[in-house]
Formats: sequence, structure tokens, C-alpha cells
Amino acid sequence: MALNLSQKQEVVAELAEVAAKAHSLVAVEYAGTTVEQMTAMRKKARESGVFLKVAKNTLASRAVGGTEFEVVKDALTGPLLYAFSMEEPGAAGRLIKEFAKTNDKLKARVVSVEGKLLPAAHVDVLASLPTREEALAMLARVLAEPAAMFARAVKAVADKQGGGEVAAEATAEA
Repeated sequence: MALNLSQKQEVVAELAEVAAKAHSLVAVEYAGTTVEQMTAMRKKARESGVFLKVAKNTLASRAVGGTEFEVVKDALTGPLLYAFSMEEPGAAGRLIKEFAKTNDKLKARVVSVEGKLLPAAHVDVLASLPTREEALAMLARVLAEPAAMFARAVKAVADKQGGGEVAAEATAEA
């Protein structure tokens, strides 16, 4: 079904708004994907903060113009499904990688992060990025480790000098 001018303008406006806020973009060939698979992918995308849209490449090219995803304009060929990560950069990569395991017809064509066009193989790298919660947990471990090392060193010195019980009480109070 062909779109009229106002419908095309709505699609471009919607994609432009999403592209302006997105962290990353993965464009995927989806030919041969069943309706059930697409429905499951859309449901999972909503849950993980990924915006999915099938759009004409000319409309998508216009929409990404003026955003950091402008670098992908020349790479948009063939029928593509656009996956924009809205909450964290790796979300679209994880979604596509997960569904590509069960659907061999789903193939990444374009990956873009921070204004850079990356090869399609980088979808695995994008998928391996930690989630926000994982990154915060890593940061907390890094920040807590020096204090833990200091406490172990104080305890080791106290044990070596024979006052392990007194030093353990002192570190517990601190």
C-alpha cells in the first residue's frame, strides 16, 4: 500500500524524533521473517527499550539527516527493519542477536553508534555492552575494592603482630 504525502511526512517526523534521542541504530534485513517472529520481536523490543520500525529507505534517509546517524544514509539498501536503542546503547544489538539465533534470515546490515558507521559484524560487540545496571555494579566493585584491600592489609599486619582480635574490632568499628 502506497503512502500519501502526509503519511510519509508523519513517518519521517516519527523516525527523526526517535533518531535524535537514540543511542544506537541497527538496520537488519528481515525478508523471510514470519509474522509470529516479528510480533515476538516487537514485544521483546518494547520490553527492552528498543524502537522497531519498517520504513522505506528514502524516508529513513531523510529522517536521520541532521542526527548522528546521518552516516548510514548511503548504506540503506534493500528491505530493512530499523532498531533504535532508546535507553542503553547495546539493547538493539542484544535484541537482534537474540532473534538471529532462531531466524537465519535476520541479518544485520548497518550498525551505528555515536555518529560512526560500523561493519555489520559489530552487532556482536554492541550486544556485549553491559546494561546500565551491570555497568553500575562494575563501578561499585571498582570503587569498593581499594577499601577492602586496605582492610585486608590492616588485618594481615595485625595478625602478624599478634593483635588480630583487637584489629578486627577496630576495623569493624571503622
